[in-house]
Amino acid sequence: MINNEEFVKRLQKVIDFYGETASSFAEKIGVQRSSISHILSGRNKPSLDFVLKVLSSFPEVELYWLMNGKGQFPSQKNKTEVHPVSEDKELPIKNKTEISQISESDDKTIERIVIFYNDGTFKNFEQS
Repeated sequence: MINNEEFVKRLQKVIDFYGETASSFAEKIGVQRSSISHILSGRNKPSLDFVLKVLSSFPEVELYWLMNGKGQFPSQKNKTEVHPVSEDKELPIKNKTEISQISESDDKTIERIVIFYNDGTFKNFEQS
C-alpha cells in the first residue's frame, strides 16, 4: 500500500519539475483538473489509470519512484550520454585492433559504439 502523503509530495515534485500548474499537468496527462486537485489535497488516492497516464506522458518518471519513493527522479535510464571520440581519448575497449580490422575489412568505418552495463545504464560513443 502506498503512503498517500508521500505520493502527493512526489507528484508535486513532478509537476514543479516540469514547471506545470495543476491545471496544465491535468491537461497534459488527460484527466480532469478536479482529479489532480483531489489527489493533491489528499481527498482521493490515485487510480492505476492516473498513474499510467503520468508515466506515459512523462517518461522520466519511474513507476517505483512515483509509488514508493525508491529510485530517482528524473530517471537516468532514458537519457543518452554522448561522448565524442577523439584521438586523445581512450575508449574502454579491450581489443581495439580487432574492431579496426573488422571496420577496414568491410570497407566501412565505425560511426558509433554503445556499451551496455548490467545495471541498465549505457554509454554512447560517437565519432566526431
